Amino acid sequence: MYVKFQRNKRLSFVFLSSKLKTMNTKIEDFDYFLPDERIARYPVSPRHNSKLLVYRDGEITNNQYFHLPSHLPAETLLLMNNSKVIEARLHFRKPTGGQVEVFCLEHGNPYPDVSTAMQQKGRVEWWCQVGGMKKWKGGRIELEFESNGTPQLLFAEQLKREDANINILFSWTDSTLSFAEVLHLAGKIPLPPYLNRETEESDKERYQTVYAKEDGSVAAPTAGLHLTDELFTELHAKGIQTSTLTLHVGAGTFKPVKTETAEEHDMHGEFIEVSRKLIRDLIQQQEKTRIAVGTTSLRTLESLYWMGVKLIQSPQLGLHELQIEQWEAYSLPQQHSFHAAMAALLQKLEAVETEQFLSKTSIMIKPGYQIRTVHGILTNFHQPRSTLLLLIHAFVGPEWKNIYQYALDHDYRFLSYGDGSLLWLNR
Repeated sequence: MYVKFQRNKRLSFVFLSSKLKTMNTKIEDFDYFLPDERIARYPVSPRHNSKLLVYRDGEITNNQYFHLPSHLPAETLLLMNNSKVIEARLHFRKPTGGQVEVFCLEHGNPYPDVSTAMQQKGRVEWWCQVGGMKKWKGGRIELEFESNGTPQLLFAEQLKREDANINILFSWTDSTLSFAEVLHLAGKIPLPPYLNRETEESDKERYQTVYAKEDGSVAAPTAGLHLTDELFTELHAKGIQTSTLTLHVGAGTFKPVKTETAEEHDMHGEFIEVSRKLIRDLIQQQEKTRIAVGTTSLRTLESLYWMGVKLIQSPQLGLHELQIEQWEAYSLPQQHSFHAAMAALLQKLEAVETEQFLSKTSIMIKPGYQIRTVHGILTNFHQPRSTLLLLIHAFVGPEWKNIYQYALDHDYRFLSYGDGSLLWLNR
């Protein structure tokens, strides 16, 4: 079911939003056959030589990312996620010689945000997944690494367990090092499991966007992997501007939907950080064409919209009360404009005199959801039966099937290191 909203019918918004939350969106309708040889194990070089599928008003054309400026109006605003992938995979050894793999997922409760946790020195708590758990009943395990040619040790101890995740206390011998520095020296980049290969030295650079800045993701915002400094020069020459936001991508981005319907799926939460300047720019440049670079940028922008709506309804809310739960967008008032929502959010940020805004979102974007913040999206080709395909349906409706079949028929490369697309919003 693809629902086209009518902006001038407020009652229709309320009725349809309630229905969208409870409708049965069958995951089997978002399956397609992806041959293994179509999964890109390595990126192309240079990055901007990746193929670019362009979809607009039912028409599909082929191109390359380097020619992206020709497909965008002058003075377009590109909105990019500047989160940086951390070396989140750590391989410890027990005193008996057994290996234990620890995958850092999310910072522990003592810290207000990812950045604070990453800057801890000497010790830090982190929620993790552990491979070879049966080998690690308890006790302290260690990992050897070097810092400036000096041998160092990283220790791990279990604190508590919740479901499949374990809260681990990390400590290390050189207390002048931050946890971010320790991970860089001792850890490995966590490549997506579907690449089915070990991390290589080149992945340290290629599995990051060229504008990555804020440590915290365990997966790259892959739509931006195609953008290069040379391409940015061409974009800026046309008057196309760029702004950054931060969403730290969690391991849940790889989590397939195993329930029969999207409504039964438990959406993962992710931390976001945006500046007051970004909100001000969005207000001042509201007439420009806005393009989200990647699904993570889109989820951040849509979440910001709903945070603004919450403030319109309840101006007394504190910033810590604005995080967006999985289905919250479907029960909030639907009639407010993008400009009004951003204005409410800016007013709150100015009132509390903060330049940076930290929050969390678990928003689920699925068929029938109305995109409110952008006109198009740059995005890769996603896994079958994934929440990302549900999001693509919100953009282009059932046409996603034709787009993906076209990509398969024309030798596009899929998933994180693959080619991408520019999809214009269906209205």
